[in-house]
Amino acid sequence: MKVALGVTGGVAAYKAAELVRRLQQERLDVQVVMTRSATEFVTPLTFAALTGNKIITGMFEQESGGPANIESAIEHIAIAQRIHLLLVAPATANTIARFAGGIADDFLSTLYLATTAPVIVAPAMNVNMWNHPATQENLTRLRARGVRVVEPDEGYLACGMTGPGRLASLDAILQAVREVLGLRHDLDGETVLVTAGPTFEDIDPVRYIGNRSSGRMGYALADAAARRGAKVILVSGPTHLDAPDGVERVDVRSAEEMRRAVLDRAPKCSVVIKAAAVADFRPAAPQSKKIRRGKEPLKLELEPTADILAELVKMKNGLVLVGFAAETGSVAEKARAKLREKGVDILVANDVTQEGAGFDGETNVVTVFTRGGGEVSLPKLTKAEVADRVLDEVVRLRRHPK
Repeated sequence: MKVALGVTGGVAAYKAAELVRRLQQERLDVQVVMTRSATEFVTPLTFAALTGNKIITGMFEQESGGPANIESAIEHIAIAQRIHLLLVAPATANTIARFAGGIADDFLSTLYLATTAPVIVAPAMNVNMWNHPATQENLTRLRARGVRVVEPDEGYLACGMTGPGRLASLDAILQAVREVLGLRHDLDGETVLVTAGPTFEDIDPVRYIGNRSSGRMGYALADAAARRGAKVILVSGPTHLDAPDGVERVDVRSAEEMRRAVLDRAPKCSVVIKAAAVADFRPAAPQSKKIRRGKEPLKLELEPTADILAELVKMKNGLVLVGFAAETGSVAEKARAKLREKGVDILVANDVTQEGAGFDGETNVVTVFTRGGGEVSLPKLTKAEVADRVLDEVVRLRRHPK
């Protein structure tokens, strides 16, 4: 998710740097927009270093030192369409007044008018400015439009006065962000192991047996679990994907390497999600040298690989086990049978021939089967959305294991 953080001109602007870090810990991508006055308190370079994003300080590029062009002229519209939240912290009395009056005379106020995303403001100002009827009327108008106001704290202010007006605690601001964006920390204290991607089984030094798994579903699960507070271990087969931030990644190639990696780490975990497409068979006698082309057909003998899920069931001991099944035809029937045979808690099944549910796509269409006969068919969703729905079931089982 992308958040635009508006930083306005006040002493509390320095706290926005720590707020950026806290937002990033929530796995949010932060785009900082500074008013000209804010740059007098904190340099744009500080936020650029923290976010890795360009910091916007003016309506047009020439205000920031570059040439004006059509892209810069409509940048506020582009950002307004991309963000999931506009957060202004600290919000001065002047910025609040401009928002309330619909005045768009800089990038931040124009962004406020252009976005349809939720808006949170965290005011910070002198106590008399806070108490002034004009400020309170402006805040009333903003609240009536659906703007979330994080009330300032009381205490000693930079101006030497005491009273309300000090920027709310970062914890209070983060709590408002979580509530508005629907962020959850319901996996705090859990250690979740996720497997992802394909495995490659060597035929000879240049050839292998593989499958079409991209790893996207497993990586989405790892990202979602980390976002919800879990410590995450991602055991990944070969894939071009980057591991989500804060996730421990273990790279493997073959089914046997994945088996060892999973069984070594599972005893320290509370949840194991087997989303990888592990090869069911491997060459019985892989060759140490390249097999030369011949005129006769090549016969390749295959042997079954170890059943990692079956081994995990034997060592279960309170572990929540989630399996995935990519099927073709009679998916529900096969999934119910697999759920019984494997002894897992949750089985996520899909028909890979169905539109939107195949390999290497951004979406999936699955049915979630749970022990006890639960069955939920999900419509076509992004893999990130599917991941959260699966984790909802994991949380339910962790809270109500029986």
